[in-house]
Amino acid sequence: MALLTYSSTIPFSSSSSPSSLSSRRFPATPFRTHVSGPLNPWRFRSRLPRPHAPTRAKATLTVDSPATGDASSRNGPPRVLLEVKDLKAVIKESGQEILRGVNLTIHGGEVHAIMGKNGSGKSTFSKVLVGHQDYDVTGGSVLFKDQNLLEMEPEERSHVGLFMSFQTPVEIPGVSNFDFLLMAFNARRKNHGLPPVEPLEFYSLVTPKVASLNMNPKFLDRNVNEGFSGGEKKRNEILQLAVLEADLAILDEIDSGLDVDALQDVAKAVNGLLTPNNSVLIITHYQRLLECIKPSYVHIMEDGMIVRTGDVSLAEQLEREGYRGISMS
Repeated sequence: MALLTYSSTIPFSSSSSPSSLSSRRFPATPFRTHVSGPLNPWRFRSRLPRPHAPTRAKATLTVDSPATGDASSRNGPPRVLLEVKDLKAVIKESGQEILRGVNLTIHGGEVHAIMGKNGSGKSTFSKVLVGHQDYDVTGGSVLFKDQNLLEMEPEERSHVGLFMSFQTPVEIPGVSNFDFLLMAFNARRKNHGLPPVEPLEFYSLVTPKVASLNMNPKFLDRNVNEGFSGGEKKRNEILQLAVLEADLAILDEIDSGLDVDALQDVAKAVNGLLTPNNSVLIITHYQRLLECIKPSYVHIMEDGMIVRTGDVSLAEQLEREGYRGISMS
């Protein structure tokens, strides 16, 4: 595999160094790569619109948030992206039930926020949606764009348009950010029968997105998340989302550990990616994020179920009442 680097005068150069890489096969991943450290196969996420689908304009990261859930911005009724009915799940190792019957419907153009106390099932719900290997689904159904999500492998869920950011993004030694993003981008193209893009073309695509997140472009040459600060890791997650342009982005505590400036950068990036055709599901404890990314709906989860649903005023009300699952800071 060619390793890609760049400088301030030359975007990048490629040189083949097979001796520096160890070949390792990872089954059931959306693409193959060579790395010098262990990888979690379901970590790789990629998707591209199918060849027969209308071409979507490239997302920008600098526009204000659209009016989410506004029917006037759509032609016809909103598309149902995700429909969850009575979803139940247990921890595979112990058999402990975490999800006890989750019901949720998300349409295109909507932003949904799930809030609740620690241990209420928020993160488990997001991991079950993307097919985390630590959980077994014991009941219910999940349709994503009218397809049975539960029958798909993690990489298949990614290819049909699901993306998830993580509370603590993992480090991938030996793989630069540029290589990772290029491989993910080309993997989704290959999955849909499209030719790969060349490094130079991809460089021109990714650098404006890096700039919009207030990240130094030199970070592309660093190993994925290795030595990154908390804010850089979260920005890197949103950069991956910007490159892959998923239909449904699940942001699991993307605001955790961010200062005010970093939070605003991340929120602006997410808002800039919103269209009437895609959606965002936010998992958070903090109302401050909802002041930057306006949700269409706020859901409160307790004991593995969604027990209350409302608009952003629900979070404000519960915060005033001292609900321990919601914080301003």
